[in-house]
Amino acid sequence: MSHYRERLSPSLWVLLSTALVLPASIVVFAPIGDGSGWLVGAGVGVVLYGGLLVLLIGLAPVLDVENGTVRVGRATIPAALVGACEGYRGEEATTQRGRSLDARAYLCIRGWIDPVVKMEIADPQDPTPYWLVSTRRPGEFIDAVTAARRA
Repeated sequence: MSHYRERLSPSLWVLLSTALVLPASIVVFAPIGDGSGWLVGAGVGVVLYGGLLVLLIGLAPVLDVENGTVRVGRATIPAALVGACEGYRGEEATTQRGRSLDARAYLCIRGWIDPVVKMEIADPQDPTPYWLVSTRRPGEFIDAVTAARRA
């Protein structure tokens, strides 16, 4: 039995770039009051940055393949209903997320993760043609889905 689990947490550059809320808060609050505005701005910035970190990390979707079930974020499907899976990187991944995208597809993509996996849906009752999923380890994810489909 295969098991795969991955949290689509933000990359380091995302966490660092959101830290810009700290100087922005100081700039907004600095002119206020009797000179203590910069301190208020720093406090507000720390609270905002902490909130952003909690949201970005805490709400990151999870990919999970276990017991014949594939779970991507809030969506779940039996592995037996998953058809062919294919991984894409670089320019091909960009094309899959853009020009080649079907509006009916289920998406769980994150801009800070380049590779994507396209999982065809083999359920004739399901109007969703495929799922497009961001993953840092496309080969392992495809192997786990394939193994769960055979089990």
